[in-house]
Amino acid sequence: MNSNDSSTIPVLPENATPEEKDLHWLKYVYRGDHERQFTLRAVLTGGLIGSAMSLSHLYTSLQLGWGFGVAITACVMSYVAWNGFSRLTGGRMAPLSMLENNCMQSTASAAGYSTGATVASACAALLLVTGQHLPWYHLAPFVFFTAMLGVFIAIPMKRQMINHEELPFPSGIAAAETLRSLYTKGAEALAKARALIWSLGAGALIGVLRGWQLLAESLTGVGKNSPWFTSLTSYLYIPDSIALRLNPVAGKSLAGLAFEPSGMLIAAGMMIGMRVALSMLLGGVLVYFILTPWLWAMDSANAGTAGYVASLVVKKDVINPTRWSLWAGTSVMVLSSIASLGLQWRTVARAFTSKRGAAANDAMSRVEVPNSWFVWGTVISGIGLIIVLKIAFNIGILLGIVAVLMSFVIALVSCRATGETDTTPNGPMGKVVQLVYAILPGAAGNTVINLMSAGTTSSAGMASADLLTDLKSGHLLGASPRKQFLAQFAGVFFGTLAIVPAWYLMVPDKAGLEKYPAIAANMWKAVADLLTQGIHMLPRTALGAIVVGSIVGVLLPVLQKLAPKVGKFLPSAMGLGLGLALPFQNSLSFAIGAVLAALWSKWSPKQADGFTVPVASGLIAGEALLGAVIAIACTILGLVYGVAK
Repeated sequence: MNSNDSSTIPVLPENATPEEKDLHWLKYVYRGDHERQFTLRAVLTGGLIGSAMSLSHLYTSLQLGWGFGVAITACVMSYVAWNGFSRLTGGRMAPLSMLENNCMQSTASAAGYSTGATVASACAALLLVTGQHLPWYHLAPFVFFTAMLGVFIAIPMKRQMINHEELPFPSGIAAAETLRSLYTKGAEALAKARALIWSLGAGALIGVLRGWQLLAESLTGVGKNSPWFTSLTSYLYIPDSIALRLNPVAGKSLAGLAFEPSGMLIAAGMMIGMRVALSMLLGGVLVYFILTPWLWAMDSANAGTAGYVASLVVKKDVINPTRWSLWAGTSVMVLSSIASLGLQWRTVARAFTSKRGAAANDAMSRVEVPNSWFVWGTVISGIGLIIVLKIAFNIGILLGIVAVLMSFVIALVSCRATGETDTTPNGPMGKVVQLVYAILPGAAGNTVINLMSAGTTSSAGMASADLLTDLKSGHLLGASPRKQFLAQFAGVFFGTLAIVPAWYLMVPDKAGLEKYPAIAANMWKAVADLLTQGIHMLPRTALGAIVVGSIVGVLLPVLQKLAPKVGKFLPSAMGLGLGLALPFQNSLSFAIGAVLAALWSKWSPKQADGFTVPVASGLIAGEALLGAVIAIACTILGLVYGVAK
């Protein structure tokens, strides 16, 4: 009985063993033997869509400092295109099946998102430092091997985080719900599909209103002299954030102390639950309302003291607290991830050794990605990456090995953070590696090594988290993990072929890069410039925050394991760490979403149980879809306008 109708699937007890969870999934959810999945047309469709969207991802990363998920947009575009082909050919060309479309979104996601993660950050920062582009024969293998390493590293993490811990990965849930709604049948399913479509429309409207000004800026050469154009964009626009009228530090503004009217963040908060969302909010409150005023008072008291390094940096009367607090936040996330891994070593060992019990092992071995792929894949991609680091950046073999090994740690943290909060801490994790390389012999004082070693690990972590998000979707739909992994693997090739020429077209030289805000690139460069002068350039309070954050990161999962009755009242380590590292506006939006979901569940438990996920998925899908469309339009207009000039 393999069905995706949740009403027919019996519920497992909370204390079910990993073996029982595997067998339950195989019996009631898995449908990979009954439907086409990994087909040539699915891979080619995903490769084409993902390659096109890689341009948009690169553009928004340079323009806004962040990218967007590709999977949901690709699913909708593919569904519309193939159903159109089917009608045009009178049914001779069948539409993609649901699991084919799921494989397609893995290829598109790898091509459009994970392969370009480091280009707009570390590689762009390197261009700012050296003034010279990397040659394509260095950039292409660097992009390819970092993405490949991340994809292979994620193999054992999938079994632990998705199969056994059942982490939410909200964007993965949203992609699965979107596909279900597109292929839905039955009264209950249709009701959920209608709810998703209405919320998708609301998310799309938010996406239009938030992205309209970006599109207007891309049309500068066309509409700058049109009064109606300026007037229209001033009304049809939702700002990225709305400042909160709070002032914990007298006379100074705090960057990020705002409300971010994003449907995506609020919807993600609806999925991750109260504990994680409120833990994030707790981290934000600690940073903005307790630590920042204390640090400001300390800096003011020690102003002019020889050798004193201020904790807070002030630019134009604006303080960005997360430039300091990210050290505490990343420490909590890294150490809690390692501690959680250690506390679950038996389950983790099963993931690596495939010892699930005879029945589960025999059945799961047919569909899961073999451990031999993990071993050979990480060895080959790791060696390839070490060679590229040596040739392209003169990073020694030992330092290259350290970068590869650290990729495992960063990927572990990135995957867990994405699974629990739908946020991949790409920037903060890169800073951890930059700090490590600031003290390693042979790397200290070298800006290039500092940047590109961190770029290696953060890119691998991003690719791992992206794959697990896609595999979460497949797990919910009953797809074959092995076939979906192959689709993701294929997407890396498409993405590399697309992102490398796109980078040189959009950013022909250093002057071309400086026309963009390039927030991420400038932040990476600033940290590299600071740390290559020596670890003493970090404020002493930041070093203290690293120590305290590490202790908290270990204590929280240990207490939750040893004293579960007390542990359930403690904050989530990952949520707290992200709340410390991210702007307050992000944590606030997550918390609003979680509170709304909790209130809905209290007022109408049955309705909330059936419709929370479809509504939240629609908001994520709608805003992501329109954000992608606007970004693609901006990219095309930017290229055309650039050529015309």
